[in-house]
Amino acid sequence: MLNGRKIVVVMPAYHAEKTLLQTYEDLPHDIVDDVILVDDCSSDQTAEIARSLNITTIIHEQNKGYGGNQKTCYETALKKGADVVVMVHPDYQYEPKLVTAIASLVASGVYDAGIASRILGKTALAGGMPIYKYIANRFLTFFQNILMGAKLSEYHTGFRAFSSDVLTDLPLHKNSDDFIFDNEMLAQITGRGFLIGEISCPTKYFKDASSINLSRSIKYGLHVLKVSVLFRLHKSGIRKYSILED
Repeated sequence: MLNGRKIVVVMPAYHAEKTLLQTYEDLPHDIVDDVILVDDCSSDQTAEIARSLNITTIIHEQNKGYGGNQKTCYETALKKGADVVVMVHPDYQYEPKLVTAIASLVASGVYDAGIASRILGKTALAGGMPIYKYIANRFLTFFQNILMGAKLSEYHTGFRAFSSDVLTDLPLHKNSDDFIFDNEMLAQITGRGFLIGEISCPTKYFKDASSINLSRSIKYGLHVLKVSVLFRLHKSGIRKYSILED
């Protein structure tokens, strides 16, 4: 509990057996009420390790993709009565000890959602982020802020917190099951007028941390640009964007 609100951590997992234990142990268990892991049809021991830690574990019998995984995460968290849901990647790329900080953005009632930025504090490159990803992150974020009328330091972090009201209100079923899900979700949050707060978070790029390759990064970047353009067209009344409609 934090400020009387139930805090649930969700972990969208895929081949996370080498890093799951460390991620779980570094969570602030004094404020986390429940942990849910959704295993997206991994071929390793991710699910078995999660169950040994008494984590609520759901297994996809077929791979549903990163976005599809998150849909199951949030649906399950809401069924468990979560007031604040924090997404933590079990690959230890983000700092689990900061769950209290990011959850506080929402549990305080000041913000509806929170993101942990790798750009604030200038830790991205120091943490091993490839230079091409850093440059792409800065370019895309600049472009998105202009078209979406926001002022975030980055849109591409996977460490996020949401109020139950946000998750209940958004038509997440309309979003992609792929990596672009994250940006579609932020477009929906921004489009509906919810407030997003940010904290600084160091990142860790290492062998066992998950990361998409160059070709998928390019595909992701193009989809990000598409989401931003469609967002602006929708807000301008020029063309309807289905994920922004009720």
